[in-house]
Amino acid sequence: MRIAGMIKRVLREMLRDKRTIALMFIAPLFILTLIYFLFQSNVTTTATLAVRGVDSTLVSAVDTDHVTIKHDTSKQSADKVIRKHDYAGMLIQKGDKLTLTLANSDQTKSAVLKQSLQAAQIKLKTKAAASAIKREAAAIKKLQQALAAATRNPAVAAQTPAQPSQSKNYTVKTHYLYGSSDSTYFDTLLPIMMGFVVFFFVFLISGIALLKERTTGTLYRLLATPVKRGEIISGYLAGYGAFALVQTLLVVLYTIFVFKVQIIGSIWNVLLINILLAAVALTMGLFISTFASSEFQMMQFIPIVVIPQIFFSGIIPVSTMPNWLQAIAHIMPLYYGATSMSNVVEKGASLTSIAPSLLILLVFVAGFLMLNLITMRKYRNV
Repeated sequence: MRIAGMIKRVLREMLRDKRTIALMFIAPLFILTLIYFLFQSNVTTTATLAVRGVDSTLVSAVDTDHVTIKHDTSKQSADKVIRKHDYAGMLIQKGDKLTLTLANSDQTKSAVLKQSLQAAQIKLKTKAAASAIKREAAAIKKLQQALAAATRNPAVAAQTPAQPSQSKNYTVKTHYLYGSSDSTYFDTLLPIMMGFVVFFFVFLISGIALLKERTTGTLYRLLATPVKRGEIISGYLAGYGAFALVQTLLVVLYTIFVFKVQIIGSIWNVLLINILLAAVALTMGLFISTFASSEFQMMQFIPIVVIPQIFFSGIIPVSTMPNWLQAIAHIMPLYYGATSMSNVVEKGASLTSIAPSLLILLVFVAGFLMLNLITMRKYRNV
């Protein structure tokens, strides 16, 4: 009977909390539906390869459904061409020597280019071998005919068949702009995950911290004083922001020195992006916490607010998503932060090139800051 009483009490408490019941049943369905649409796209991975001075037969063999060929006639180095046009790689030929330079910011595209080049060489050698066999068969047939004619007429001289032409034996040297031949998919995900970790924990800690201020009555006592709402928000932002800044520096430095991630661009740009992401997460966490009445409810907002962010951060290429999902990606703060982070770390993007994304993050900060000022009104009782 005591156990039954406990069960009834738990069920009664849960049923009273309509928000918890709604999030408990709606959030899993929302996440599953989102995953369904995200993984519905059945797009074949294609990589763009720039070529300069490469034999036309080899170019034709490499040009497949997975590789898009771009002919380059400039005098610029391969790394400049790749970064300027955002190519996956560039192939340059001098004699029988091929130099393949890979951006390697996406290991899948690098693998596509290397495999396509290897397959093209095998294809050309196989084709040359087949042609040689045909020529040898024709030459043997002519020798047989000449031998038969010679036995009937000794004055007829046998003609020596021409030697079959040989296919070129290319030697390939591969360079990597980011990482090396040992790079894994983790190297691609690391810049994205670095931003997500900063965003997630700052959001969670700031939201729960302000929620605690409300549940303990501290916020209400502050609002009963002459202290202005803007001053309260500024104080919270500065206080929690100091801890968020330390956490951001810790995550970035740990990633660089422990995982030894290669950063092509400026480390100051990496820090700036993470700090802006932390600022967005801080203001968003403070705003979302106003809709929760307990730490448990604050945790329930994670599937709705935070988890979708990771799906649109670049783990799944946004360009392969349906158009309506791409539109959703562009209203996610983490999309701009993670994209900028990947461009700086893997492609050496400058501050000027990532400035539009940073500006959008600042807009998010300003927007959530205004929402915090508005929602703070309902807690002032005097």
